[in-house]
Amino acid sequence: MTLPDMHAAEPIPEAARAEIDRLLLSGDLFRYTAPSGSPVALLEAEFAALMGRKYALAVSSCSAALFLSLKALDLPKGAKVLIPGFTFAAVPSSVVHADCAPLLCEVGENYRVDLEDFAARLPQADAVIISHMRGHTSDMDAIMALCDAANVPVIEDAAHSLGTVWRGRKIGTIGRVGCFSFQSYKMVNAGEGGILITDDADLVARAIIMSGAYEHNWKKHPVLQEAFSRHQNKLPLYNLRLGNLSAALIRPQLDALPQRVRNGRRNHDYVAEKLNASPFIDVPAPLDGEERAPDSIQFNLVRLDEPTIAAFAAATEAAGVKVQVFGQSTDNARAFWNWQFIEDLPELPRTRAMLMRACDVRLPVQLSQSALDAVVEVLLAAMAQATDASRPAVA
Repeated sequence: MTLPDMHAAEPIPEAARAEIDRLLLSGDLFRYTAPSGSPVALLEAEFAALMGRKYALAVSSCSAALFLSLKALDLPKGAKVLIPGFTFAAVPSSVVHADCAPLLCEVGENYRVDLEDFAARLPQADAVIISHMRGHTSDMDAIMALCDAANVPVIEDAAHSLGTVWRGRKIGTIGRVGCFSFQSYKMVNAGEGGILITDDADLVARAIIMSGAYEHNWKKHPVLQEAFSRHQNKLPLYNLRLGNLSAALIRPQLDALPQRVRNGRRNHDYVAEKLNASPFIDVPAPLDGEERAPDSIQFNLVRLDEPTIAAFAAATEAAGVKVQVFGQSTDNARAFWNWQFIEDLPELPRTRAMLMRACDVRLPVQLSQSALDAVVEVLLAAMAQATDASRPAVA
């Protein structure tokens, strides 16, 4: 079987190309040049409507969205922000950039927040960022009940979860703010870009000004004007705006999102069933009520020692499928012990144990069944090679 290109993306729709040509001919690339109806403004309106939220702000990345969300909450300097121990380094980085302190909690073998540890650390927190890491949703009912009782605001890092539903509610609409990514390895591909959504007029007004809506450019946003006027000239400008070219890439892809979600779930579940047939591989099941929108698959290696895990990863790479074992690297940005920019970095033994065995493989949503079969064949053959008599499994 021929292996697919695991990093390939779907072609950008033709409608985007026509709009980009129009923008290039006009030179109208800055979101605030037009008095109204710029591609970025249209994207914000369309995305807010898609998600069922009042307001959206498009920015340069999901990291920028997280940073602005924290700044818009008006937290005191040094405020503690509770985050999962399994996330991408950009999340604690956004916390540090917002003059706050990351507070890490344990994550279980199923990649979700350990609710007991979360509850124990919540009294120390001024805010919470829940990362739906790699699209895995933690128990948002339990998390919101705890945070609402403690009056602690929740920001959802939904970079990997556009299209995921939790018990009938769209991920990114459950907390005070939801933040999404348009980076190339996400459901919608603009190369870079992000967006935040909320129903909080004052919060989004602060975020809009700080994103770089200088002078009176904030008047071009459909937000209560009095929410802006009280913050005029009182907030710093971080200049994290999205440009019209990026918006032109994103807008026509939104219509394709439902089909991409269906294809991604189909691919994931097809591969998961085949991998779970191996006694050495466990693909954690979704939580009850979680409808994922995956474009990758994660699985745990079980009953294997570290040399065998290393042999498996080497065999897959040699055969043409890159398997990332999150913890088996000195520089993986998803292993919390590599976030050495955090003062007093804690030890999270349960999260560490999971990361030392948790694997990550991209599954672009456009892959055919024959391409998926080729990927599965490589993974299972590599496991057979790694677990032969020369490398016995451990109990």
